[in-house]
Amino acid sequence: MKKKLLSLLLLAFPMFSFAQEMSMDEKIEAQFKPFADAVSSVVFYPISIVGINVPIVIIVLLLGALFFTLYFKFANITLMGVAFHATRGKYDKIDHHSVDEAAGDPTPGGDVFESVQAEGVIGEVTHFQALTAALSATVGLGNIAGVAVAIAIGGPGATIWMIVAGFLGMSTKLVEATLGVKYREVGEDGKIYGGPMYYLKKGLKEKKLGGLGKVLAGVYAVFVIGGSFGGGNMFQSNQAAAQFKQLFGLDSGFFFGILMAILVGIVIIGGIKRIGRVTEKIVPFMGIMFVGAALVIIGMNITILPDAIVQIWDGAFNQTSVVGGLIGVMIVGFQRAAFSNEAGVGSASIAHAAVKTRFPASEGIVASIGPFVDTVIICTMTALVIVVTNLKSNLFNYSNLDEGGNVIMNETGKHLGGVDLTSVAFDSAIPNFSILLTIAVILFAFSTMLSWSYYGIQGWKYLFGKSKIVDITYKTLFLIFVVIGASSSLGSVIEFSDAMIFAMVFPNIIGLLLLAPKVKVELKRYLTAVGHKKTK
Repeated sequence: MKKKLLSLLLLAFPMFSFAQEMSMDEKIEAQFKPFADAVSSVVFYPISIVGINVPIVIIVLLLGALFFTLYFKFANITLMGVAFHATRGKYDKIDHHSVDEAAGDPTPGGDVFESVQAEGVIGEVTHFQALTAALSATVGLGNIAGVAVAIAIGGPGATIWMIVAGFLGMSTKLVEATLGVKYREVGEDGKIYGGPMYYLKKGLKEKKLGGLGKVLAGVYAVFVIGGSFGGGNMFQSNQAAAQFKQLFGLDSGFFFGILMAILVGIVIIGGIKRIGRVTEKIVPFMGIMFVGAALVIIGMNITILPDAIVQIWDGAFNQTSVVGGLIGVMIVGFQRAAFSNEAGVGSASIAHAAVKTRFPASEGIVASIGPFVDTVIICTMTALVIVVTNLKSNLFNYSNLDEGGNVIMNETGKHLGGVDLTSVAFDSAIPNFSILLTIAVILFAFSTMLSWSYYGIQGWKYLFGKSKIVDITYKTLFLIFVVIGASSSLGSVIEFSDAMIFAMVFPNIIGLLLLAPKVKVELKRYLTAVGHKKTK
């Protein structure tokens, strides 16, 4: 087994045997680029709409979210009260009670929830811990950088469509988290194994599509492993190291990567329980710090706020927008929201599957809060800050873009986008806010890596088994990639990892559509148990 582990490490890092005329990141870039380009061209295959190239994966996500919203009769809106009550533990007594007694199931011991154990409710984390673990993987650079990109390209009006997409994404999260709990498995050690791999395999088998389910589950497992090493790891450590180096004027991120790997390792060794305990503290702190700073800036410019809101509203429905009129702004907003909250990717259902409950739909309803917090609240706060500060200080013109979609600053002529544009907007109102932003980026990156390590190891164990050596092998590789990401510039690897993450959408959405009726049954059962009026 040790020889196999060594072979895996050598296979993952062939650059160690190369000549030294090229740097490590150049070797990876040169070998990986053709493969990364090929994968990305398939996953992000564009369809031109009003002159804007929209990746087909975004269209799939949005159509799926719209279908689930209509199919479940706007449960994303009507059940928000239930979601918040369940998150804070109001229904825990019902969650932990017998399914048959609490819900009035006339067929005790049926297939409502296969993994219920007679000796007590199963699960490893609370509703709140599962939610924060899932949020920690989505609340991050998409909120800081993605919003700036949307506004730079689509103007202030893109904010409205990000909010709409956030609400639609709540329905998708409800479906995938419910299925994640319903079809989860319990290992001999009591640990929970769940997510798309399991509901694709087991759920589709119930639909007499066992062969298709196995194929989709295996494909999904490969994608989630690739995504965990890249977008959920290297990209995060790379961006955190970049902010750290810029703040302190450092040339290398290697030692920062070592420190980050040590901190991540301390947490992920403890599994989902320790991850949940950490994220339930970090995520609220991050959210309060970032949203708090945004509210301070908005408060400082309260007299400008009405004009900013008017600009956002008018821009959302402006037929003369700089990016293809009304449809163009809508597409930009939808696209950035989809990349931010990842509803439909299925990864969050892996974290939600570990919750302590007997009712799958209880966690589905809680999970629907994710896109609301991620997109509707945090992304909106970021957008308001950028629009308000730009109105006050005339930092840039929305139509003044370079070929890469970055805005050209009016005073300095610099080309800025993403994190840099957000930083300038905050700095213009709160001097030296870049320090707080650096802290926020590092915390966002850290928490994202924690959750994605859990997602990746679930896919890894699905393919290679649940032994201790399999567990150690994955975690070792994951920590090595933390260091590589922090100390390298791996453009093609990042491009590939993003493609892997969004490739997860295709097998996942197929499963969600086929299994939606199962979710409807579970939803009715839970709402009956908690006495909610929406049970028809």
